[in-house]
Amino acid sequence: MSGVVEGKTAPGRVAEPIVRLEAIWKSFGKIEVLTDVSLAVQKGEVVCIIGPSGAGKSTLLRCINYLETIDDGTIYFEGKPVFRYKRDGKLILDPERDIERVRAQIGMVFQSFNLFPHLTALGNVIEAPVHVLGQPVAQARERGMEVLRKVGLDKRANAYPHQLSGGMQQRVAIARALAMNPKVMLFDEATSALDPELVGDVLRVMRQLAAEGMTMVVVTHEMDFARDVADRVVFMDHGAIVEEGAPQTVFTSPRSPRTRQFLQSILNRNGETEDEPQAVA
Repeated sequence: MSGVVEGKTAPGRVAEPIVRLEAIWKSFGKIEVLTDVSLAVQKGEVVCIIGPSGAGKSTLLRCINYLETIDDGTIYFEGKPVFRYKRDGKLILDPERDIERVRAQIGMVFQSFNLFPHLTALGNVIEAPVHVLGQPVAQARERGMEVLRKVGLDKRANAYPHQLSGGMQQRVAIARALAMNPKVMLFDEATSALDPELVGDVLRVMRQLAAEGMTMVVVTHEMDFARDVADRVVFMDHGAIVEEGAPQTVFTSPRSPRTRQFLQSILNRNGETEDEPQAVA
């Protein structure tokens, strides 16, 4: 199933997707995790991926950022095949420098914060710009303070991770990804490890990024966020894309019985009734 949509900057004309997945397959041993997955993401688009645990959502993100290698298919970035692909029937593996160049343009925020405990918030944010991009420390610090300010943590720049709440640590992780000036941001259940009262601050930052036009692919169980922020919602189950479309369509009149079943399970879990479909999301 393909998710090509019209580019936001050229009404009436289909733009080249910034990320495109073509017939992606991935297995771990005998377990098939991704099955013939095709998806396209336009520049400036927010795509939210929903579905039950074990659907392959996180693995899909990890393949986009080359944290996992695909078994078959092709990943395109800005119109060019990357990482591992076939050309004239021959398997091509990109050189490490080319892989790192693409990965540097695709930021990723994980469920766990993965901050260096021995570095301050600012230290965590400037680590990659200095050591991966080769930026001068002064320049990296200036940009680091800018992105910490964006996530509301410039006043905690000198705090260490253990001195910050989980929500603050996750916002530092977002700032760390933004410091690399990525063209695409991937969020893998960025709020799932947080206490409920801390979720809102992280979602506010993500909403702000979406409003500013950041291209985002978001794996989430936060249905309000998916309904309100996404340009497109993708429902996955058993390693495949079952359904995709505008949030209003997917949440209020899904075509697939499996999508309806999934959304109804959320209603039941939240204690809602079928008479209150608006509360699904």
